[in-house]
Amino acid sequence: MTVDSGDGVAVVTLDRPDRHNAIDRTMRDQLQAVWRQFRMSTDVRVVVLTGAGDKAFCTGLDRAWAVPQPFSPYAIDDPLIDIGPKSADLWIPVIAAVNGMACGGAFYLLAECEFAIAADHATFFDPHTTYGMVSAFESIGMAQRMPYGEVMRMSLMGTAERIGARRAYEIGIVSELVPGDGLLDAAMRAARVIASYPTEAVQGTVRAVWSARAAARSLALAGASQLIALGNLPPERQEALFRTRRGDHRVR
Repeated sequence: MTVDSGDGVAVVTLDRPDRHNAIDRTMRDQLQAVWRQFRMSTDVRVVVLTGAGDKAFCTGLDRAWAVPQPFSPYAIDDPLIDIGPKSADLWIPVIAAVNGMACGGAFYLLAECEFAIAADHATFFDPHTTYGMVSAFESIGMAQRMPYGEVMRMSLMGTAERIGARRAYEIGIVSELVPGDGLLDAAMRAARVIASYPTEAVQGTVRAVWSARAAARSLALAGASQLIALGNLPPERQEALFRTRRGDHRVR
């Protein structure tokens, strides 16, 4: 992960393009640390979050990272549950610049950004059900941003279908579409405007709007771990489904 800053704006780049910017333990720790760092900064007033390369914004948890789980049918340790800025009590606005695939665990981040700008080749999908896994934290987060039927369809269709950039714009996942080579410029343009405003007013507005949906989200998240623990297939069966996955998909 890399961080560049200037003019009150920090650009945080998920920098594992060879793994489609999937999150491993190191990147998880870096994300948690950088949000805490920004809480103590007076120089950074807006953050732009993006991924390296043009193929993927983030594809969630790196499957090479084996995360030990508690021996209980009622609990699960989710390694990505606190990778987002709001989880760190950060109220600096975060703009997502989505430069390709965004799927699965990427939604932990997108759900806690203020808004997203996407390249016109971006796609969004949730692979969990395809691999015998419950989509809970991810779909709960995105349910705050998408119409019920759309988040349900995305969560249930798994890898068979992806939401294209145009459809993502139509249903409100992203607020602006731009050509891929203009993505960062578009995000920086918005970020610099926001960064020029009084920071107390900006952060107060972020907190106020977030509170409008925080109560429902908190109630839904309270039962997510149990649903995952009870509904997930054993890891070896998940892996078998992953190895035999189909490569074709529909973009709508």
